[in-house]
Amino acid sequence: MQKSTLGRTGREVGVVGQGCWQFGGDWGDVSDNASMGVLHAAADAGVTFFDTADVYGDGHSEELVGRFLKERGSDDIMVATKLGRRAAPHTPEQFTRENLRAWTERSRRLLGVDTIDLTQLHCPPTPVYSDRAVYDALDEMVEEGWLRAYGVSVETVDEALTALERPGVASIQIILNVFRRKPLEQVLPAAAAAGVGIIARVPLASGLLTGKFTEDTTFAPEDHRTYNRHGEAFDQGETFSGVPYGVGVQAAREFASIVPEGVTPAQFALGWIIDQPGVSVVIPGASRPEQAAANAAAGSLPSLTDDQLAACERIYDDYIREYVHDRW
Repeated sequence: MQKSTLGRTGREVGVVGQGCWQFGGDWGDVSDNASMGVLHAAADAGVTFFDTADVYGDGHSEELVGRFLKERGSDDIMVATKLGRRAAPHTPEQFTRENLRAWTERSRRLLGVDTIDLTQLHCPPTPVYSDRAVYDALDEMVEEGWLRAYGVSVETVDEALTALERPGVASIQIILNVFRRKPLEQVLPAAAAAGVGIIARVPLASGLLTGKFTEDTTFAPEDHRTYNRHGEAFDQGETFSGVPYGVGVQAAREFASIVPEGVTPAQFALGWIIDQPGVSVVIPGASRPEQAAANAAAGSLPSLTDDQLAACERIYDDYIREYVHDRW
């Protein structure tokens, strides 16, 4: 697998990581055995970066990752978690030094580590990205050895550009995929110039870009692809990248038609992200070990051709741009 340096963390990671949201229940029923199988299969395939959060399954995802670290060893593994979505209410006033420390201490305990490799502000209210006291509290935890580094996870391009002004921010996690191209315009170049890593999330547009869904596909009631299509529970952009489902199915069908032989649509979609200058790591999820292994294989594919890149841009312009480009 190709490798890259994750921004100001200085850590070398495989360009395909493993997202661990699936282990928290928002993607239907994924058993603990399946989750552990995914984690080990990903590592076996060369994945070294694992991304979780304190709210995935109210900490259950962190617990499983912690168990994985004990079974696997952590010498070559980098674990990132997130904090801030536990705030109730989810307002800027909740992002106090005391709460940030309490959330971090809980993650340390659940992960079974003294020092967290990377924590990220988890899509907090927009004013938090400008709050110097929040970054001071994070800097303090780095100095005390609770954290090796910190970054931010954002919903919008403007939030990313605001966070880039802070010298302690090591990485930015942002939605980036064939259906969400806007970060290419400003965020990726600015992050590269600042030496900040880019973690690309929702890389398959909640599965749309696998090419396996039809207009009649249904999802379990507890799956966010059922209950958050219009942003009922959290930001709409996290589900199908904010694209209306029927439109996304049509666009994904055309995307699948340009995928070369011997490559799956999912791998091709991941390869498109890896090819974007400035991307450090992409974090697809998986609910089965074979999915994790297939995703990891995208890290050793050849780059897309100019014609393939142009076709991806055309699909975005024809189907997707009007729904997402000016929103996030």
